[in-house]
Amino acid sequence: VEPYKGLFVKDADKLIIKDLKESGKLFKDVFFEHSYPFCWRCNTPLLYYARSTWFIKTTAIKDQLIASNNSVNWMPETIKAGRMGNFLENVIDWGLSRERYWGTPLPIWVCEDCGEIRVMGSKAELKEACGIDGDIELHRPYIDAPTCKCGKCGGKMKRVKEVIDCWFDSGSMPFAQYHYPFENKELFEKHFPADFISEAIDQTRGWFYTLLTISTLLFGKAPFKNCIVLGHVNDKNGLKMSKHLGNVVDPWTVLDKQGADAIRWYFYTSSSPWLPSRFYEDAVSEGQRKFMGTLWNTYAFFVLYAEIDKYDPTEYDLKKCKLSLMDKWVLSRLNTLIKTVDKGLSEYKIFETSRTLQDFVDELSNWYVRRGRERYWGSEMTDDKAAAYTTLYTVLTTLAKISAPYVPFLAESIYRNLVPQFYKDAPISVHLCDFPVADESFIDEELEEGMEDVLKIVALGRSARNGSNVKNRQPLKKMYISSDKKVKLTEGLYEIAKDELNVKEFEVLSDATRFVKYKLKPQLKTLGPRYGKALGLIKNFLETCDAAKVVACVKAGGVYKTELGGTEVELALDDLLISGESAEGYVSESTDGLTVVLDVHITEELLLEGVERELVSKIQNMRKEAGFEVTDRIELYFKASGNARKVLTENADAVKSDVLAEKVIEGDADGAYEKEHDVNGEKVVLAVKKVGR
Repeated sequence: VEPYKGLFVKDADKLIIKDLKESGKLFKDVFFEHSYPFCWRCNTPLLYYARSTWFIKTTAIKDQLIASNNSVNWMPETIKAGRMGNFLENVIDWGLSRERYWGTPLPIWVCEDCGEIRVMGSKAELKEACGIDGDIELHRPYIDAPTCKCGKCGGKMKRVKEVIDCWFDSGSMPFAQYHYPFENKELFEKHFPADFISEAIDQTRGWFYTLLTISTLLFGKAPFKNCIVLGHVNDKNGLKMSKHLGNVVDPWTVLDKQGADAIRWYFYTSSSPWLPSRFYEDAVSEGQRKFMGTLWNTYAFFVLYAEIDKYDPTEYDLKKCKLSLMDKWVLSRLNTLIKTVDKGLSEYKIFETSRTLQDFVDELSNWYVRRGRERYWGSEMTDDKAAAYTTLYTVLTTLAKISAPYVPFLAESIYRNLVPQFYKDAPISVHLCDFPVADESFIDEELEEGMEDVLKIVALGRSARNGSNVKNRQPLKKMYISSDKKVKLTEGLYEIAKDELNVKEFEVLSDATRFVKYKLKPQLKTLGPRYGKALGLIKNFLETCDAAKVVACVKAGGVYKTELGGTEVELALDDLLISGESAEGYVSESTDGLTVVLDVHITEELLLEGVERELVSKIQNMRKEAGFEVTDRIELYFKASGNARKVLTENADAVKSDVLAEKVIEGDADGAYEKEHDVNGEKVVLAVKKVGR
């Protein structure tokens, strides 16, 4: 239309208004705010036109679509009756055609004379109807040329110009990939419906819908059994990534820097798959450090000592090894892990199983391996050392198989280095192995529960030490344990707790009130509605009563009763705010009804033992800093006074044994690695020198 020809429609608005005003035909020119569609890529305003379209009458199969949807195990479950279910309840006919050049041509021929419609069902039908010899290209422009005779009036039938909505192609993939029904009938029927599919949440009205609709039309059922609906990946501030906003993370920069495994692990463990995630490099690094770094360091520790001792796993049978309590525990945890992950994966619980795997690796490294390092240090292959190697080898090789679906490259590296070189008949790749099957003979639920209690006791004990500024290397005389529930620990488990907390003795108490001075306050939420004005009397009573007696009563599940101002008052555990202070010379920590009390009275003997441990730790660190191998023998030189000198002179043999020292010498050393330290407030100069230098 002149004079607006060639202008973008929105740019013509001002000119049209101007011309209308000048011609006296403009009634009113006003601005008002309203919703309007814009291109999601470039933010250009869009213009909608009403067009003639070919439809699939999906409204006719609404009930069948709802039945198909209800047969699917949606994750999250809310999708079934929510986003997808609501969409199907209000389903409209599917606008199938598109006025484009590229795409699958709509296989509809229409008679130019009488309007008769014919849908071609196959290439063979098309060739026969149109008299085509040889093959034919089924895309435009070639498909536009063939014509056929109208079966109704004898007129000429031509293909309509439209192509099909590309989502129809996607929705047809379950059978189209096998060229069904023209071939591969058995292959298609074997794989239909699919066990599992996954895409983002916007596909509930895209791919998920077209799959469901086409399958319901053709086969009367859903084409998939399970579907994980993914949340969108946002930037670190929770905003949708967009090129025009400049907040898109280039995946290749993260892949090149941190690797595919790290990215996979981040998505598995950051949140449930259907929740939106915030993706940025630091978050990937954190997940990489917590799990992958910990697992790799544990593997590297094993390889370091196994190479020194020339350990060969084919020479040992795990079931014949003299396993320690820690060995039995980690093997029980491993086999419980296998069962948990196997069951979880069969239920498509990616987030839960990956977190369980991460927790196990943390316990493996920071509990099992850390507590057992000394087992690998001796020069002889003792029964205990062989059991330690065989246990850790079993755990690592099994972990490689369990983690293979999650971190395929890391798992492959560990497996290839630990298995094929020893077992020539083993699969050459972890991805050719069967998923592990739990050995029930190794599972000891009571031991696992007991060790869980030990870990709680240790956490409380460490917290108590930190609160009183008593270092973990300082031995203490005694530990007391009290719990509202029965803590079933064997002697061996108590010994582990003692050793970890560095205490000489332990005692189990029915209650710890003699070590803790309690302070009580009323819980206003529960007592206020019941006693109102009597709250002041209750507050005064709690400040002056025998708090230990009240606490003992309510923690045992009872109700403490008393009369205040003529009113009978009943106090349960939920009615009290309980805080406590440790008695002099003791420190305590409590949680969930479990209390750990440490006796922090330190004798001279305990003090010297603590100094010895501090010295050994500093010497071991100096060995690493000096670049010594773990098997290198050294000479140790020192300049010290006070308790440090007393330990290094009177207890030199014990120190020598711990740090692989041939000699402990007071004085200077030429060519040694020297460093000054503060050991419990005393200045100590230590020097280490590799023997033979």
